[in-house]
Amino acid sequence: MSEAAQLNMDATAGRINSAALDVALQGEGAACYQLVKSRGLFADVSVFVSATQLQQMQGVISAVERVVNNDKWIIDNGQPATGNRCAKGVFYGYDFHLNAEGAHLIEINTNAGGAFLNRVLIESQRTLPGDAVSLPGLDTLFVEMFRREWQLARGEAPLGCIAIVDEQPEQQYLYPEFLIAQRQFERAGIRAVIVDPAELRGCDDGLYLGEQKIDLIYNRLTDFTLQQYPVLLQVYLNDQVVLTPNPEHYERYADKRNLARLTDADELRDLDVCENDIATLLAGIPHTFVVRSDLENRLWSDRKSLFFKPCFGYASRGAYRGEKLTRRVFGEILQAAYVAQQLAAPGERAIADDVTLKYDVRCYVYDGVIQLVAARLYQGQTTNFRTMGGGFAQVRRLG
Repeated sequence: MSEAAQLNMDATAGRINSAALDVALQGEGAACYQLVKSRGLFADVSVFVSATQLQQMQGVISAVERVVNNDKWIIDNGQPATGNRCAKGVFYGYDFHLNAEGAHLIEINTNAGGAFLNRVLIESQRTLPGDAVSLPGLDTLFVEMFRREWQLARGEAPLGCIAIVDEQPEQQYLYPEFLIAQRQFERAGIRAVIVDPAELRGCDDGLYLGEQKIDLIYNRLTDFTLQQYPVLLQVYLNDQVVLTPNPEHYERYADKRNLARLTDADELRDLDVCENDIATLLAGIPHTFVVRSDLENRLWSDRKSLFFKPCFGYASRGAYRGEKLTRRVFGEILQAAYVAQQLAAPGERAIADDVTLKYDVRCYVYDGVIQLVAARLYQGQTTNFRTMGGGFAQVRRLG
């Protein structure tokens, strides 16, 4: 057993300094602090990973980036035509399960939440074993990432106002990080507003909140095609606002059907992907394939070794572990848009005597570069923030 695995099984190892975290959260404002404390967003322990595991994750991420940015990676998933193509897309989340067989990429998200919260956690913890897995100066780095998104689309024009957009934002479980993001932008001299899309109106010269023109949208909506938001879709298609992440980012990376393409050796060879990258992808992504009705018998027979995910889902909604499927739900899956993925067991972290939680590891990536790595501790079938003692956990590198 590796040193990282041994420490993960020791509930006394890597316990965070809760007082220091409280002080850091209080520095983000009283409202943010009270919300975080009421929702239990952070675990009490860190998660340890080895240098080898980090190298494996970086290898898979780099291979994926090369493939999806290949000119032959044709996107034809019925998404809307694209507006501005310049923006890279902020806070991609590459989610991994780590186990004795290595690091396994289970999905890619293009609007991954939690980066601002984990920035506060990382900056508050300085004395734990191992090294925090993050680039230095995240406060500045995040703001510069959004400035770069703007500059890629608009050059040297001034960035005046960012809108952090989600449905009923104050009701969102991760609303505290919207507050942190808003404060961070404003400290950098950029006006920031947190808004529901219904509050925005499109005009001939752009997008407005009241009399305030919106330059850039930090998109936290989960309708990734914007079909439910015609005002936003139109200003995006007209290139009247910089939207990040945008529908093309989702289509290129996060549509679950892409996982099937990334584990199809024949298609990868047709794309002229090099053999080293093909080997990396096949080893680092559990085999995934699109569910079809003609595969019914095979899927039912193999269900205990499979995980079923909706092609257009998010936050584990509609996802099922095969061994828990009923015939009724299985029949619904066959009629819907799903992929089936080989099970890759998540890691485990002891948090108290005789209490062990599962964890996954999220790499927050911008333009192919890992900015920080965090874990999420949970209990049950999928990641959640309702498990006592669970939540975001700092990742510490050993070796």
